[in-house]
Amino acid sequence: MSIWWSLHLRREAASVPLARRLLMGTMETAGVDPDVSYELSVALTEACANAVEHGGGAGRGRPHGAYRVTAYLDGETCRIEVADSGPGFPGAEVPTASPDAENGRGMRLIEELADHVHFGNRSGRGGAVVSFDKILKWKDTPSLLMA
Repeated sequence: MSIWWSLHLRREAASVPLARRLLMGTMETAGVDPDVSYELSVALTEACANAVEHGGGAGRGRPHGAYRVTAYLDGETCRIEVADSGPGFPGAEVPTASPDAENGRGMRLIEELADHVHFGNRSGRGGAVVSFDKILKWKDTPSLLMA
């Protein structure tokens, strides 16, 4: 099965649960194991929260800005990308937090929950991109196994 979707969301806290619910619904529909769905949804939540917090320069009289979430379920893999229009990651390397640090824990959590993670900057227009993927497991279906 192959499913993909893309959302353009305002940089508002209320957009984060919307993206998470859409991902969870997609995973449920596709028959993905609930534990894998949950791990991906937590990673997505962290990436979206970072885009909302750091992903643009809203100011007086200017729009809040937006960010984009794209999810691909293709075969045995789910790939998720969150891109914003903020200043991007400083320097060549994305800083990751120590376990007791106040900031950066979300990126560390994404690294723990996903199989492959890439933190980078958008070329040309600016902004950060967080992409991650995970090998999918499927729900057990005893009735199909016994047939």
